[in-house]
Amino acid sequence: MAKPPPEMLDVDGVEVKLSNPDKIYFPELGADGGRKRDLVDYYRTVAVGGPLMTALRDRPTYLQRFPDGVDGDQIYQKHLTKYHPEHVQSTRIVFPSRRTGQAFCPQIPADAVWAANLGTVTFHTWPTIAPDNDHPDQLRLDLDPFGDTAFDDARRVALDLLQPLLAELGMTGFPKTSGSRGVHVYVPIEPGWDFIATRRAVIALARELERRAPDRVTSSWWKEERGDRIFIDFNQNARDRSMASPYSVRKSPNARVSTPLTWDELVTAEPDHFTIATVPDLLERRGDPWSEMTRARVGLEPLLEMVARDDADGLGDLPYPPSYPKMPGEPPRVQPSKKVAEHWDEQGNRIE
Repeated sequence: MAKPPPEMLDVDGVEVKLSNPDKIYFPELGADGGRKRDLVDYYRTVAVGGPLMTALRDRPTYLQRFPDGVDGDQIYQKHLTKYHPEHVQSTRIVFPSRRTGQAFCPQIPADAVWAANLGTVTFHTWPTIAPDNDHPDQLRLDLDPFGDTAFDDARRVALDLLQPLLAELGMTGFPKTSGSRGVHVYVPIEPGWDFIATRRAVIALARELERRAPDRVTSSWWKEERGDRIFIDFNQNARDRSMASPYSVRKSPNARVSTPLTWDELVTAEPDHFTIATVPDLLERRGDPWSEMTRARVGLEPLLEMVARDDADGLGDLPYPPSYPKMPGEPPRVQPSKKVAEHWDEQGNRIE
């Protein structure tokens, strides 16, 4: 049986193809809100005259694609495809290995809808603004529940500990649901520092949160040391790491959305409240709480002072993910339970 011809959508004056609109992408929702058409319509709504493009525009963006729906195979696409419409642009990125690539760099609503038609469920953005992809303009705090902790524990850490600490430092945090169990908080900064500095700044923040509530927060990279605490995933600030963008849909049965909130909204928020069916109405009622984020940019100096104090106290860098090259000053990437002191040198090299 021949496939029906694609529909052509007008996306803010640009024609975009929609193929296989009735394919089920979210099986739990089925034909009642879970079709590819529903996903694409959601992205068109939040992109045209909405806040999605504020979150995506000019940022290197990876595509988490599920061409056969969220129960099918995933394609995690870092490089822009060779063949794409003329309106779709790319930006040069440098990976930790020093290899380079051309990443998708959305500019207009049609770009997001084009990507959604490819099966993109989630847009993952870098914390940089092209063409300067070496100097982040955001710190990203990923409050990740671990062990027996859950969303409410991450919420309480954000409200009780992180927000006051940022206020002490003269910084403003912007919270959102992760679309899963965690909470994300973005902190806008002036883009004057590289990824090494911004990552160390987040490590300093994580350590200070841990000092204030050691039974609730951990900065340990090693899972065996985390216990039932909220892990502050500092490595989300390493080069080439990206996070689900604001207003991105997540791989979830009910098409949850990673949704920006006010701090007051976070008090009673539940992840299941925010889906492709509910977020457009929420935006229509109260707008985008992150619309003025860039006006809150500040320097990194207060956090770099904390980094210097940690260094003076013998608390240096923490491990990078295993796929990264060995970094200067990085401790051994050795699981604590497997580390035997006499078998490793200070650079983390095994001594035979």
